Amino acid sequence: MTERPPQRTPNRQLAALIAEAGFSNAGLARRVDQLGLEHGLDLRYDKTSVTRWLRGQQPRGTTPALIAEVFTRRLGRRLSAQDLGLDACAPVYAGLEFAASPEEAIDIVGGLWRKDSGSHAELRKIAFTPAGLVVPSRDWLIGRADERVARGGEPPQNPRVPPQGRPGVPRQRRDTDRGPGHRVSGGDIAALRSVGELFRALDHAYGGGHARQALVRYLEHEAEPMLRGTYNEQAGRRLFAAAADLTRLAGWTSYDIAAHGLAQRYFVQALRLSQAAGDRAYGSYVLVTMSRQAVYLGHGREAVQLARVAQQGVGSSAPPVVQALLHAVEARGHGVLGEVRACTASMVRAERALEAARPGDEVPYWARFFDEAQLADEFAHCNRDLQQYRAAAQHAERSLQLRAPGYARSRLFCRVVLATSRLGLGELEQACQLGAEAAQAAGEMRSVRAVEYVRDFERRLEPYRDAAPVRGYRDKVAALG
Repeated sequence: MTERPPQRTPNRQLAALIAEAGFSNAGLARRVDQLGLEHGLDLRYDKTSVTRWLRGQQPRGTTPALIAEVFTRRLGRRLSAQDLGLDACAPVYAGLEFAASPEEAIDIVGGLWRKDSGSHAELRKIAFTPAGLVVPSRDWLIGRADERVARGGEPPQNPRVPPQGRPGVPRQRRDTDRGPGHRVSGGDIAALRSVGELFRALDHAYGGGHARQALVRYLEHEAEPMLRGTYNEQAGRRLFAAAADLTRLAGWTSYDIAAHGLAQRYFVQALRLSQAAGDRAYGSYVLVTMSRQAVYLGHGREAVQLARVAQQGVGSSAPPVVQALLHAVEARGHGVLGEVRACTASMVRAERALEAARPGDEVPYWARFFDEAQLADEFAHCNRDLQQYRAAAQHAERSLQLRAPGYARSRLFCRVVLATSRLGLGELEQACQLGAEAAQAAGEMRSVRAVEYVRDFERRLEPYRDAAPVRGYRDKVAALG
């Protein structure tokens, strides 16, 4: 006797929300397809697909998250796949939203921290989505500042009583949870800043993989309870600014270990937190970071667009050092695209802006790294990408002379650029010596980018694989293990 397939249960939750939103089946399918296109997905759903979902069929892959986002946008409140009666999936879309309010921003970034600090390995495998850059950068550029970020009044008399949530679901309390009534102090915010400096130094010297998980756990167990605590307007702005900085750094360290989709989500959320902080200039720095990731992944057009959005967002009032940084990053995008004239023009603007800087100028803490050494490094990369190897070598050598030892990973990158330039000039023995030094440094770091720089150099060595200097290089690298 043939066994019958199990009966599906009609999805009444989805049906109710479709009625509330005023969607037709075809209209819902069309919106899901459009949202998919924003993220490079060709879905091609139709009204028949929606009928099957209503009858109880579960859509696969990223679709539940996309459907939930369609309803979130339509109804103006955050909805999950479970709210629609759909199976939860890996958070492929979650994290790319540019929240409508500071409260929603806390919910989104808090969920991201919690997932990342747990055993959600799939989160670190999510792919980078070039189309996912468009909406957040646009919303940041045209968005209005949040009118209010302050939370709560006096702390409750009995902070042990959990806040009201879903009936019958007790709130889980962590040991470090300060409780809903914790009043955020200046010391709390100063601690966040100090932690940022510590993790930044570790990243520069040892790579993003060295302490990334510790940073994410700190965000989950310390920063999120502060964001959900009690603070006035002034303290709230400072708190959001510190949280934005740490979130960007979490993205930067994720980028360094090649968790590119996760890094992209952290950058988007850092951008939103910077808006809640009212710090337009820092938002431009987040966009610069996003542009750098796009350059690394070969998306030159998106890199240029992000740099230009950052320039428009801060205008001409930004300090000369910031202006120089923005123009240099745009130049990197043009370099990837092989656009010689546009790249040269951006490099000239960057150089002139840095020359206009004066010792007494007020420079944001996050832009103080951008000095002559960094500018020379940017120029070396641009010239290498344009195959202008003599100029690339000159700039790389200057950067290495000026760069402080603490920036070990940046020095490694620059050394590989110099090795590549020497190879392009036909100086094979010197190129291999420089490459071996970089390989040794990469072996002492937890940085996928460092390893990839060395591998790129090795691919360029392939046409010379039988030459004695190349054999010597391979022997040295093999000895490093």
